[in-house]
Amino acid sequence: MAFELNDLPYAYDALGPYMSRETLEYHHDKHHLAYVNNGNNLIKGTEWEGKSIEEVVKGSFGKNPALFNNVAQHYNHFYFWQWMKPNGGGSIPGELLNKINEDLGGLDKFRADFIQAGMTQFGSGWAWLSLKDGKLAISKTPNGENPLVSGATPLLGVDVWEHSYYIDYRNLRQKYLEAFFDNLVNWEFVAELYSKAG
Repeated sequence: MAFELNDLPYAYDALGPYMSRETLEYHHDKHHLAYVNNGNNLIKGTEWEGKSIEEVVKGSFGKNPALFNNVAQHYNHFYFWQWMKPNGGGSIPGELLNKINEDLGGLDKFRADFIQAGMTQFGSGWAWLSLKDGKLAISKTPNGENPLVSGATPLLGVDVWEHSYYIDYRNLRQKYLEAFFDNLVNWEFVAELYSKAG
């Protein structure tokens, strides 16, 4: 059961002006494809061959760094494309918003803390909203790590590797993170993941 690069769920120019066609062509067609190909090559003959992507991510963490990095990045990007949509951002579905108010101190604080997590991840990595033990949490991880490895369920992640934003924003990571949160997030999909995880 080889990993496959899924098509984007929208056209390459559909996320403009916040994320350009050029960024998506490089990020999806080159970077994500490389993770898929590398992961497929590295998994051959290992104990994780034929396992689900979640099992490979959790099982290879700390044991097989090369395999972990590529398969975790495939997992992260598989969802990253779905965490965005044309004309995203805006209002958050009620059940999820209630939980954000309850666990994270309200929408404004959640937005500020999520962006801050992305800003303070030194070098490459991700910022996350996840659910663990029934509570929402914001975190950041280096490189390809994600909340699965700490027993949490990722609900929303933003890629802060430079290839995710440098074509459009150069070194202005905060501007990219604000645009992501305010204009790109597919909150309906985040809410769907929350309802399945809850």
